[in-house]
Amino acid sequence: MTLRPALLHSLGAGPFRRGRTLLVACCAGLALSAAAPASAGANTGPYAALGDSFSSGLGIPTQTDTACGRSDHNYPALLAAAIGTASVTDVTCAGAATQHITGAQGDIAPQIDAVRADTAVVTLGIGGNDLDLAGTIKRCVLLAYLSPNGAPCKTSYSLGGTDEIGSRINATAPKVAADLQAIRAKAPHARILLVGYPSLVPDDGSACRSTVPLATGDFPWLRDKTRQLNGVLAQQATANGATFVDTYTPSVGHDACKPAEVRWIEPTDTAAAAGFHPNAAAHRSTAAKIAGLLGG
Repeated sequence: MTLRPALLHSLGAGPFRRGRTLLVACCAGLALSAAAPASAGANTGPYAALGDSFSSGLGIPTQTDTACGRSDHNYPALLAAAIGTASVTDVTCAGAATQHITGAQGDIAPQIDAVRADTAVVTLGIGGNDLDLAGTIKRCVLLAYLSPNGAPCKTSYSLGGTDEIGSRINATAPKVAADLQAIRAKAPHARILLVGYPSLVPDDGSACRSTVPLATGDFPWLRDKTRQLNGVLAQQATANGATFVDTYTPSVGHDACKPAEVRWIEPTDTAAAAGFHPNAAAHRSTAAKIAGLLGG
């Protein structure tokens, strides 16, 4: 089976969407128990988890909500165990964008409904769907057939000296800010953590066209756009009284180009996770990172 058709099939439903997709995962040897000591007794009140498919654990066994692609091994479930709370409300859902935090996602209630006045911890992983990342990567894959050794996707999004993806990222900033402010208004004493996105492709800009069929020059471009998105999320977290959770740095060296035993991002649909999405190891890493922040 060739990987190009498989990847395009994954992207048909799109990363961050209801359907099959691809992204990050973390060190397989990292046990949940490692997170518990750092956060023992830190935050044991109600916990609400909000976000998109990178938070819901799309494709990771076992899926407990197929409509939202939610796994019982996603980082919200692991974090709840690590911080010792018996009260966790996980409403993360594939396809969610910033507007679905305070507004309905089809027949799914606004995610902010999970936040209460006594909520102690809120995690939010959002922003990728506002960029149409799924459509962007699908376009990049198709353009790679025309110019495999160039940077056709970067060129197509930069016509006339524009930076279309950069503009989308900047336009997402005030929407993320509004979500954080809405959460704060409902839970004035909660610790709010805004979770970033991991390294999808090699951080050194190298290519792996046999695994991820992008054009050679589009690998560093996609890396740069991921970094830019994380930079904007970090700024909004700081400006709105939240803590930014850097998942990019720990995931460097574990991108979709790496072997199965090393990668944290699945390059296509596998038994481990949806294509171009984090696998269970990535979620363990994120849970441990957040638990450490809460205990610090």
